[in-house]
Amino acid sequence: MKKIITAKYLILLFCIVGLGACKVPAISGKEESKTVPKAYYNSQDTLNSTSIKWRAYFSDPNLHAIIDTALLNNQELNITLQEIDMSKNEIMTRKGEYLPFVNLSIGAGLDKAGKYTWDGISEEDWKHDPDKEHEYIGDFFAGANFSWELDVWNKLRNAKKSAVLKYLSTTEGKNFMVTNIIAEIAESYYELLALDNLMAIIQQNIELQTNALRVVKLQKDAAKVTQLAVNRFDAQLLNTINLQYEIQQKIIETENRINFLAGRFPQPIARNSADFNNSPLDMIQSGIPSQLLVNRPDIRQAELELAAAKIDVEVAKANFYPSFRLRAGVGFRAFNPAYLIKPESILYNLAGDMVAPLINKNAIKALYFNANLQQIQAVYNYERSILNAHIEVVNQLSRIGNFAKSYETKSKEVEILTQSITISNSLFYSARADYMEVLLTQREALESRMQQIEIKMKQMNAKVNIYKALGGGWN
Repeated sequence: MKKIITAKYLILLFCIVGLGACKVPAISGKEESKTVPKAYYNSQDTLNSTSIKWRAYFSDPNLHAIIDTALLNNQELNITLQEIDMSKNEIMTRKGEYLPFVNLSIGAGLDKAGKYTWDGISEEDWKHDPDKEHEYIGDFFAGANFSWELDVWNKLRNAKKSAVLKYLSTTEGKNFMVTNIIAEIAESYYELLALDNLMAIIQQNIELQTNALRVVKLQKDAAKVTQLAVNRFDAQLLNTINLQYEIQQKIIETENRINFLAGRFPQPIARNSADFNNSPLDMIQSGIPSQLLVNRPDIRQAELELAAAKIDVEVAKANFYPSFRLRAGVGFRAFNPAYLIKPESILYNLAGDMVAPLINKNAIKALYFNANLQQIQAVYNYERSILNAHIEVVNQLSRIGNFAKSYETKSKEVEILTQSITISNSLFYSARADYMEVLLTQREALESRMQQIEIKMKQMNAKVNIYKALGGGWN
C-alpha cells in the first residue's frame, strides 16, 4: 500500500513539473508578402529571356571559353561548393540525433584503497590483524550502452527539416553566385572590347593629327601661318598621344579582373574587337514580375531561409516541453579477468527519465525569442529580395530603351563631325578657315566617337544586366 501511494505522488510530481514546463511565452510572428506588380510597363507578355541558356544568349566563343574556365576555377565559387557540402553534412548530424545511440566500451583498472580508510579495512580485518595490508583489486569491464531520446514533440525531426532547407538555400546561393560570375565576366569582356575600340580611335586620330601637324609646319615655312598654329597642333597631338596610356592601363586592369574571376594568373585575353560597334542587341523579353519568384536564385534562397527560420521557432518552442530518454546497458564486469566471461559477471540496467525546465527558464526563453526575431528578419529579407529584383529589372529595361536612343543620336553626331573634319581641313588648306576651327572640329569628333563607344558599352552592359536581373545564367 505504501509503494502505491509513493508511485501516485511521483506521477503527480511529474505532471506538475510537466505542466509547469509546458507554459510557452506568447510571441508575435510575421507573415511574408509575395505581392508584386502585374506587369512591367503594362505588358502582359509572359515570354521570358531567362529560358535562353547563357551560351545562346552570349554568342561570342571567346567569352564562352572564359566563362567555362571560371565555372571550374573561380575560388569564391569553389569555397561556396565546400559550404554546400558542409550544409549537407549538417543534415546527417541532425538525422543522427533522433536515432538511438549504441556505444561499445571496454575498460580495465586497478584499485588499492588506503590502509586506514573505510574501503581499505573491514571490521573482520581489524579484529584479526590491524596491520594487514589490502591487496590490489582489479576492475574489468566489457559491454554496450544504449540511449535514445524520444522525439515526442518533433523537435529533433524539425531540426533536421531546418537543416535540409538551409542546405537547399546554400544551393540557391551557389546558383546566384554563378549568375553573378557570368554577368561580371561578360560585363568586363564587353568593357575590354570597348577599350580596344577606344584605343583604335585614338591611334587613328594620332595619325590624322600627325598629318595635320606636318601640313601646318609646311605652311609655317611658307609664312602662311605663325608658330602659334604649329604649337597648337603639336599640343593637341601630344594630348591625344597621352590618352592612349590611360586606356592601356585600363585594358591591363580589365584583363586581370577577368583573369581573377577565371581563377588564373595574368595572361592576354583572346577576343575579337573589330565588330564591337555592330554587336547585336537581341529583343529582350522580360515576362511578368511574378516569374522572378521562380527564376531568381536569390529570391528562392531567401524563401528557403524563411521556411527554415519558421521551423527553428518550433524547435526553440519544443525546449519548453519535457524531454524523454531511455537508457540501457549490458555487459560483463569482474575484479579478475578470468571471471569476466562467467554468467555471474553479467550486469544490465534499464532506465527512463523525463527532464523538464521548471525554474529559471531565461536561457530557453531567450533562444525562443531570438528564433522568432530571426524569423521576422527572414520575412523582411525575403520581401526586400523581391523588391530589389523588381527594381533591377525596371532599371535595366529603362537603360536598354534610353541607351538605344542615345546611341542612335550619337551615331548621327559622329557622322556629321567626321564630315566636318574633311570640310574644315579643306577650308584651312585653302585659307578660308582659321586653324582653331580645324582643332576644335578634330577635338569634338574624337570626343564624340569615344562617347559613342562608351554608350555602346553601356548598351552591352544593360544586355548583360537585364539577363542577370531576370534570373538567367545559373541554369
